[in-house]
Amino acid sequence: MPELPFRSGFVAIVGRPNVGKSTLLNRILGEKIVITSDKPQTTRNRIQGIHTLPEGQIVFIDTPGIHRARSRLNKTMVETALAAVEGVDAILFLVEATAPPEREEETLLAVLERCRVPVLLVINKVDLVAKECLLEQIDGYAQRHPFREIVPLSALTGDGVERLVALVLGLLPGGPAYYPEDILTDLPERFVAAEIIREKVFRLTRDEIPYATAVTVDSFTERPDGLVAIAATITVERDTQKGIVIGRGGAMLKKIGSQARREIEQLLATRVFLELFVRVRKHWSDNPQMLKELGYE
Repeated sequence: MPELPFRSGFVAIVGRPNVGKSTLLNRILGEKIVITSDKPQTTRNRIQGIHTLPEGQIVFIDTPGIHRARSRLNKTMVETALAAVEGVDAILFLVEATAPPEREEETLLAVLERCRVPVLLVINKVDLVAKECLLEQIDGYAQRHPFREIVPLSALTGDGVERLVALVLGLLPGGPAYYPEDILTDLPERFVAAEIIREKVFRLTRDEIPYATAVTVDSFTERPDGLVAIAATITVERDTQKGIVIGRGGAMLKKIGSQARREIEQLLATRVFLELFVRVRKHWSDNPQMLKELGYE
């Protein structure tokens, strides 16, 4: 039998917030490279995850969730997500088995109508619904768009994920690997460290605090003894938010730093000294210049 060609290509993962796009990517890669939380709009940037197999390489593009954007930051996030469907080889349209289509899904379906590449409907969280409900979801979406495949799965448990990867690989053209086989993402370590810190803010604070927060790494220094020294700044929009992030006697900031440091150490496989600062920049999420400085435009 002739040897099958090596396949490679780019695949965008799109959907509304909190449907499990980042969880799915982390599951496929077998490592956590994208932050997650139970709050919507956690992902703000276009993030590439690289999955290399003996027969091919898939570069997945995780995107911010499509939502009703009000601030300049949110509008930028939506623009980033919609732009991700350009120039890819396939698209994964991720929805929840636990929820009927919403306005955001309808927006995406209208965009997908114009796409000339294969679109797979991925129905996530099937472990949380009865079979009858799942079949209704499948039938409803099948009537809305001619999907190449419909794949029910659970990103949390991994059920159905292997089948999805095999289907995606079969849709890609023959071609060389874009990245070395041991690379999981093209993101710099500074970016990942900042995202880990921001995830801890998302997980440990409430109300508007996570959405008013941005994190930048000011310095990232590898010392001769192997220790990595990181200084990062958490930016918020109001003085009251700064007080909450710092906490009484600095308790909240210490907790954020402690949890982030442990995870960054696992990522870098070395000891880390993490120093955190908090500053106020009023209305940064609506200011184009500040968004650019914080890495969002």
